[in-house]
Amino acid sequence: MNQRFTEEFKIQAVKQVTEKVYSVASVSDRLRMPTHSLYAWIKKYGPQASHRQEVSGQETRSRQLEKELKRVTQERDILKEATVFFAEESKKNTRS
Repeated sequence: MNQRFTEEFKIQAVKQVTEKVYSVASVSDRLRMPTHSLYAWIKKYGPQASHRQEVSGQETRSRQLEKELKRVTQERDILKEATVFFAEESKKNTRS
């Protein structure tokens, strides 16, 4: 029995557990569905879901910024080395 449920159905089922404080077992029995599905829906649509999405977005942004910082730091180091190199070359040319 592989049923497909709409997103709205899933959200309403989650609300029965999170807002109306019915047990997962009673909701899943009443809706004739497996409890593990309802737990998965609670994880995806429950009150903590938006917090998890926000944290995930912040982690993604943090990784992007770390990557950009690494690139900029490498560019800065290359420019420092080039400055030293050209300063030394300039000294050599003025001595000759």
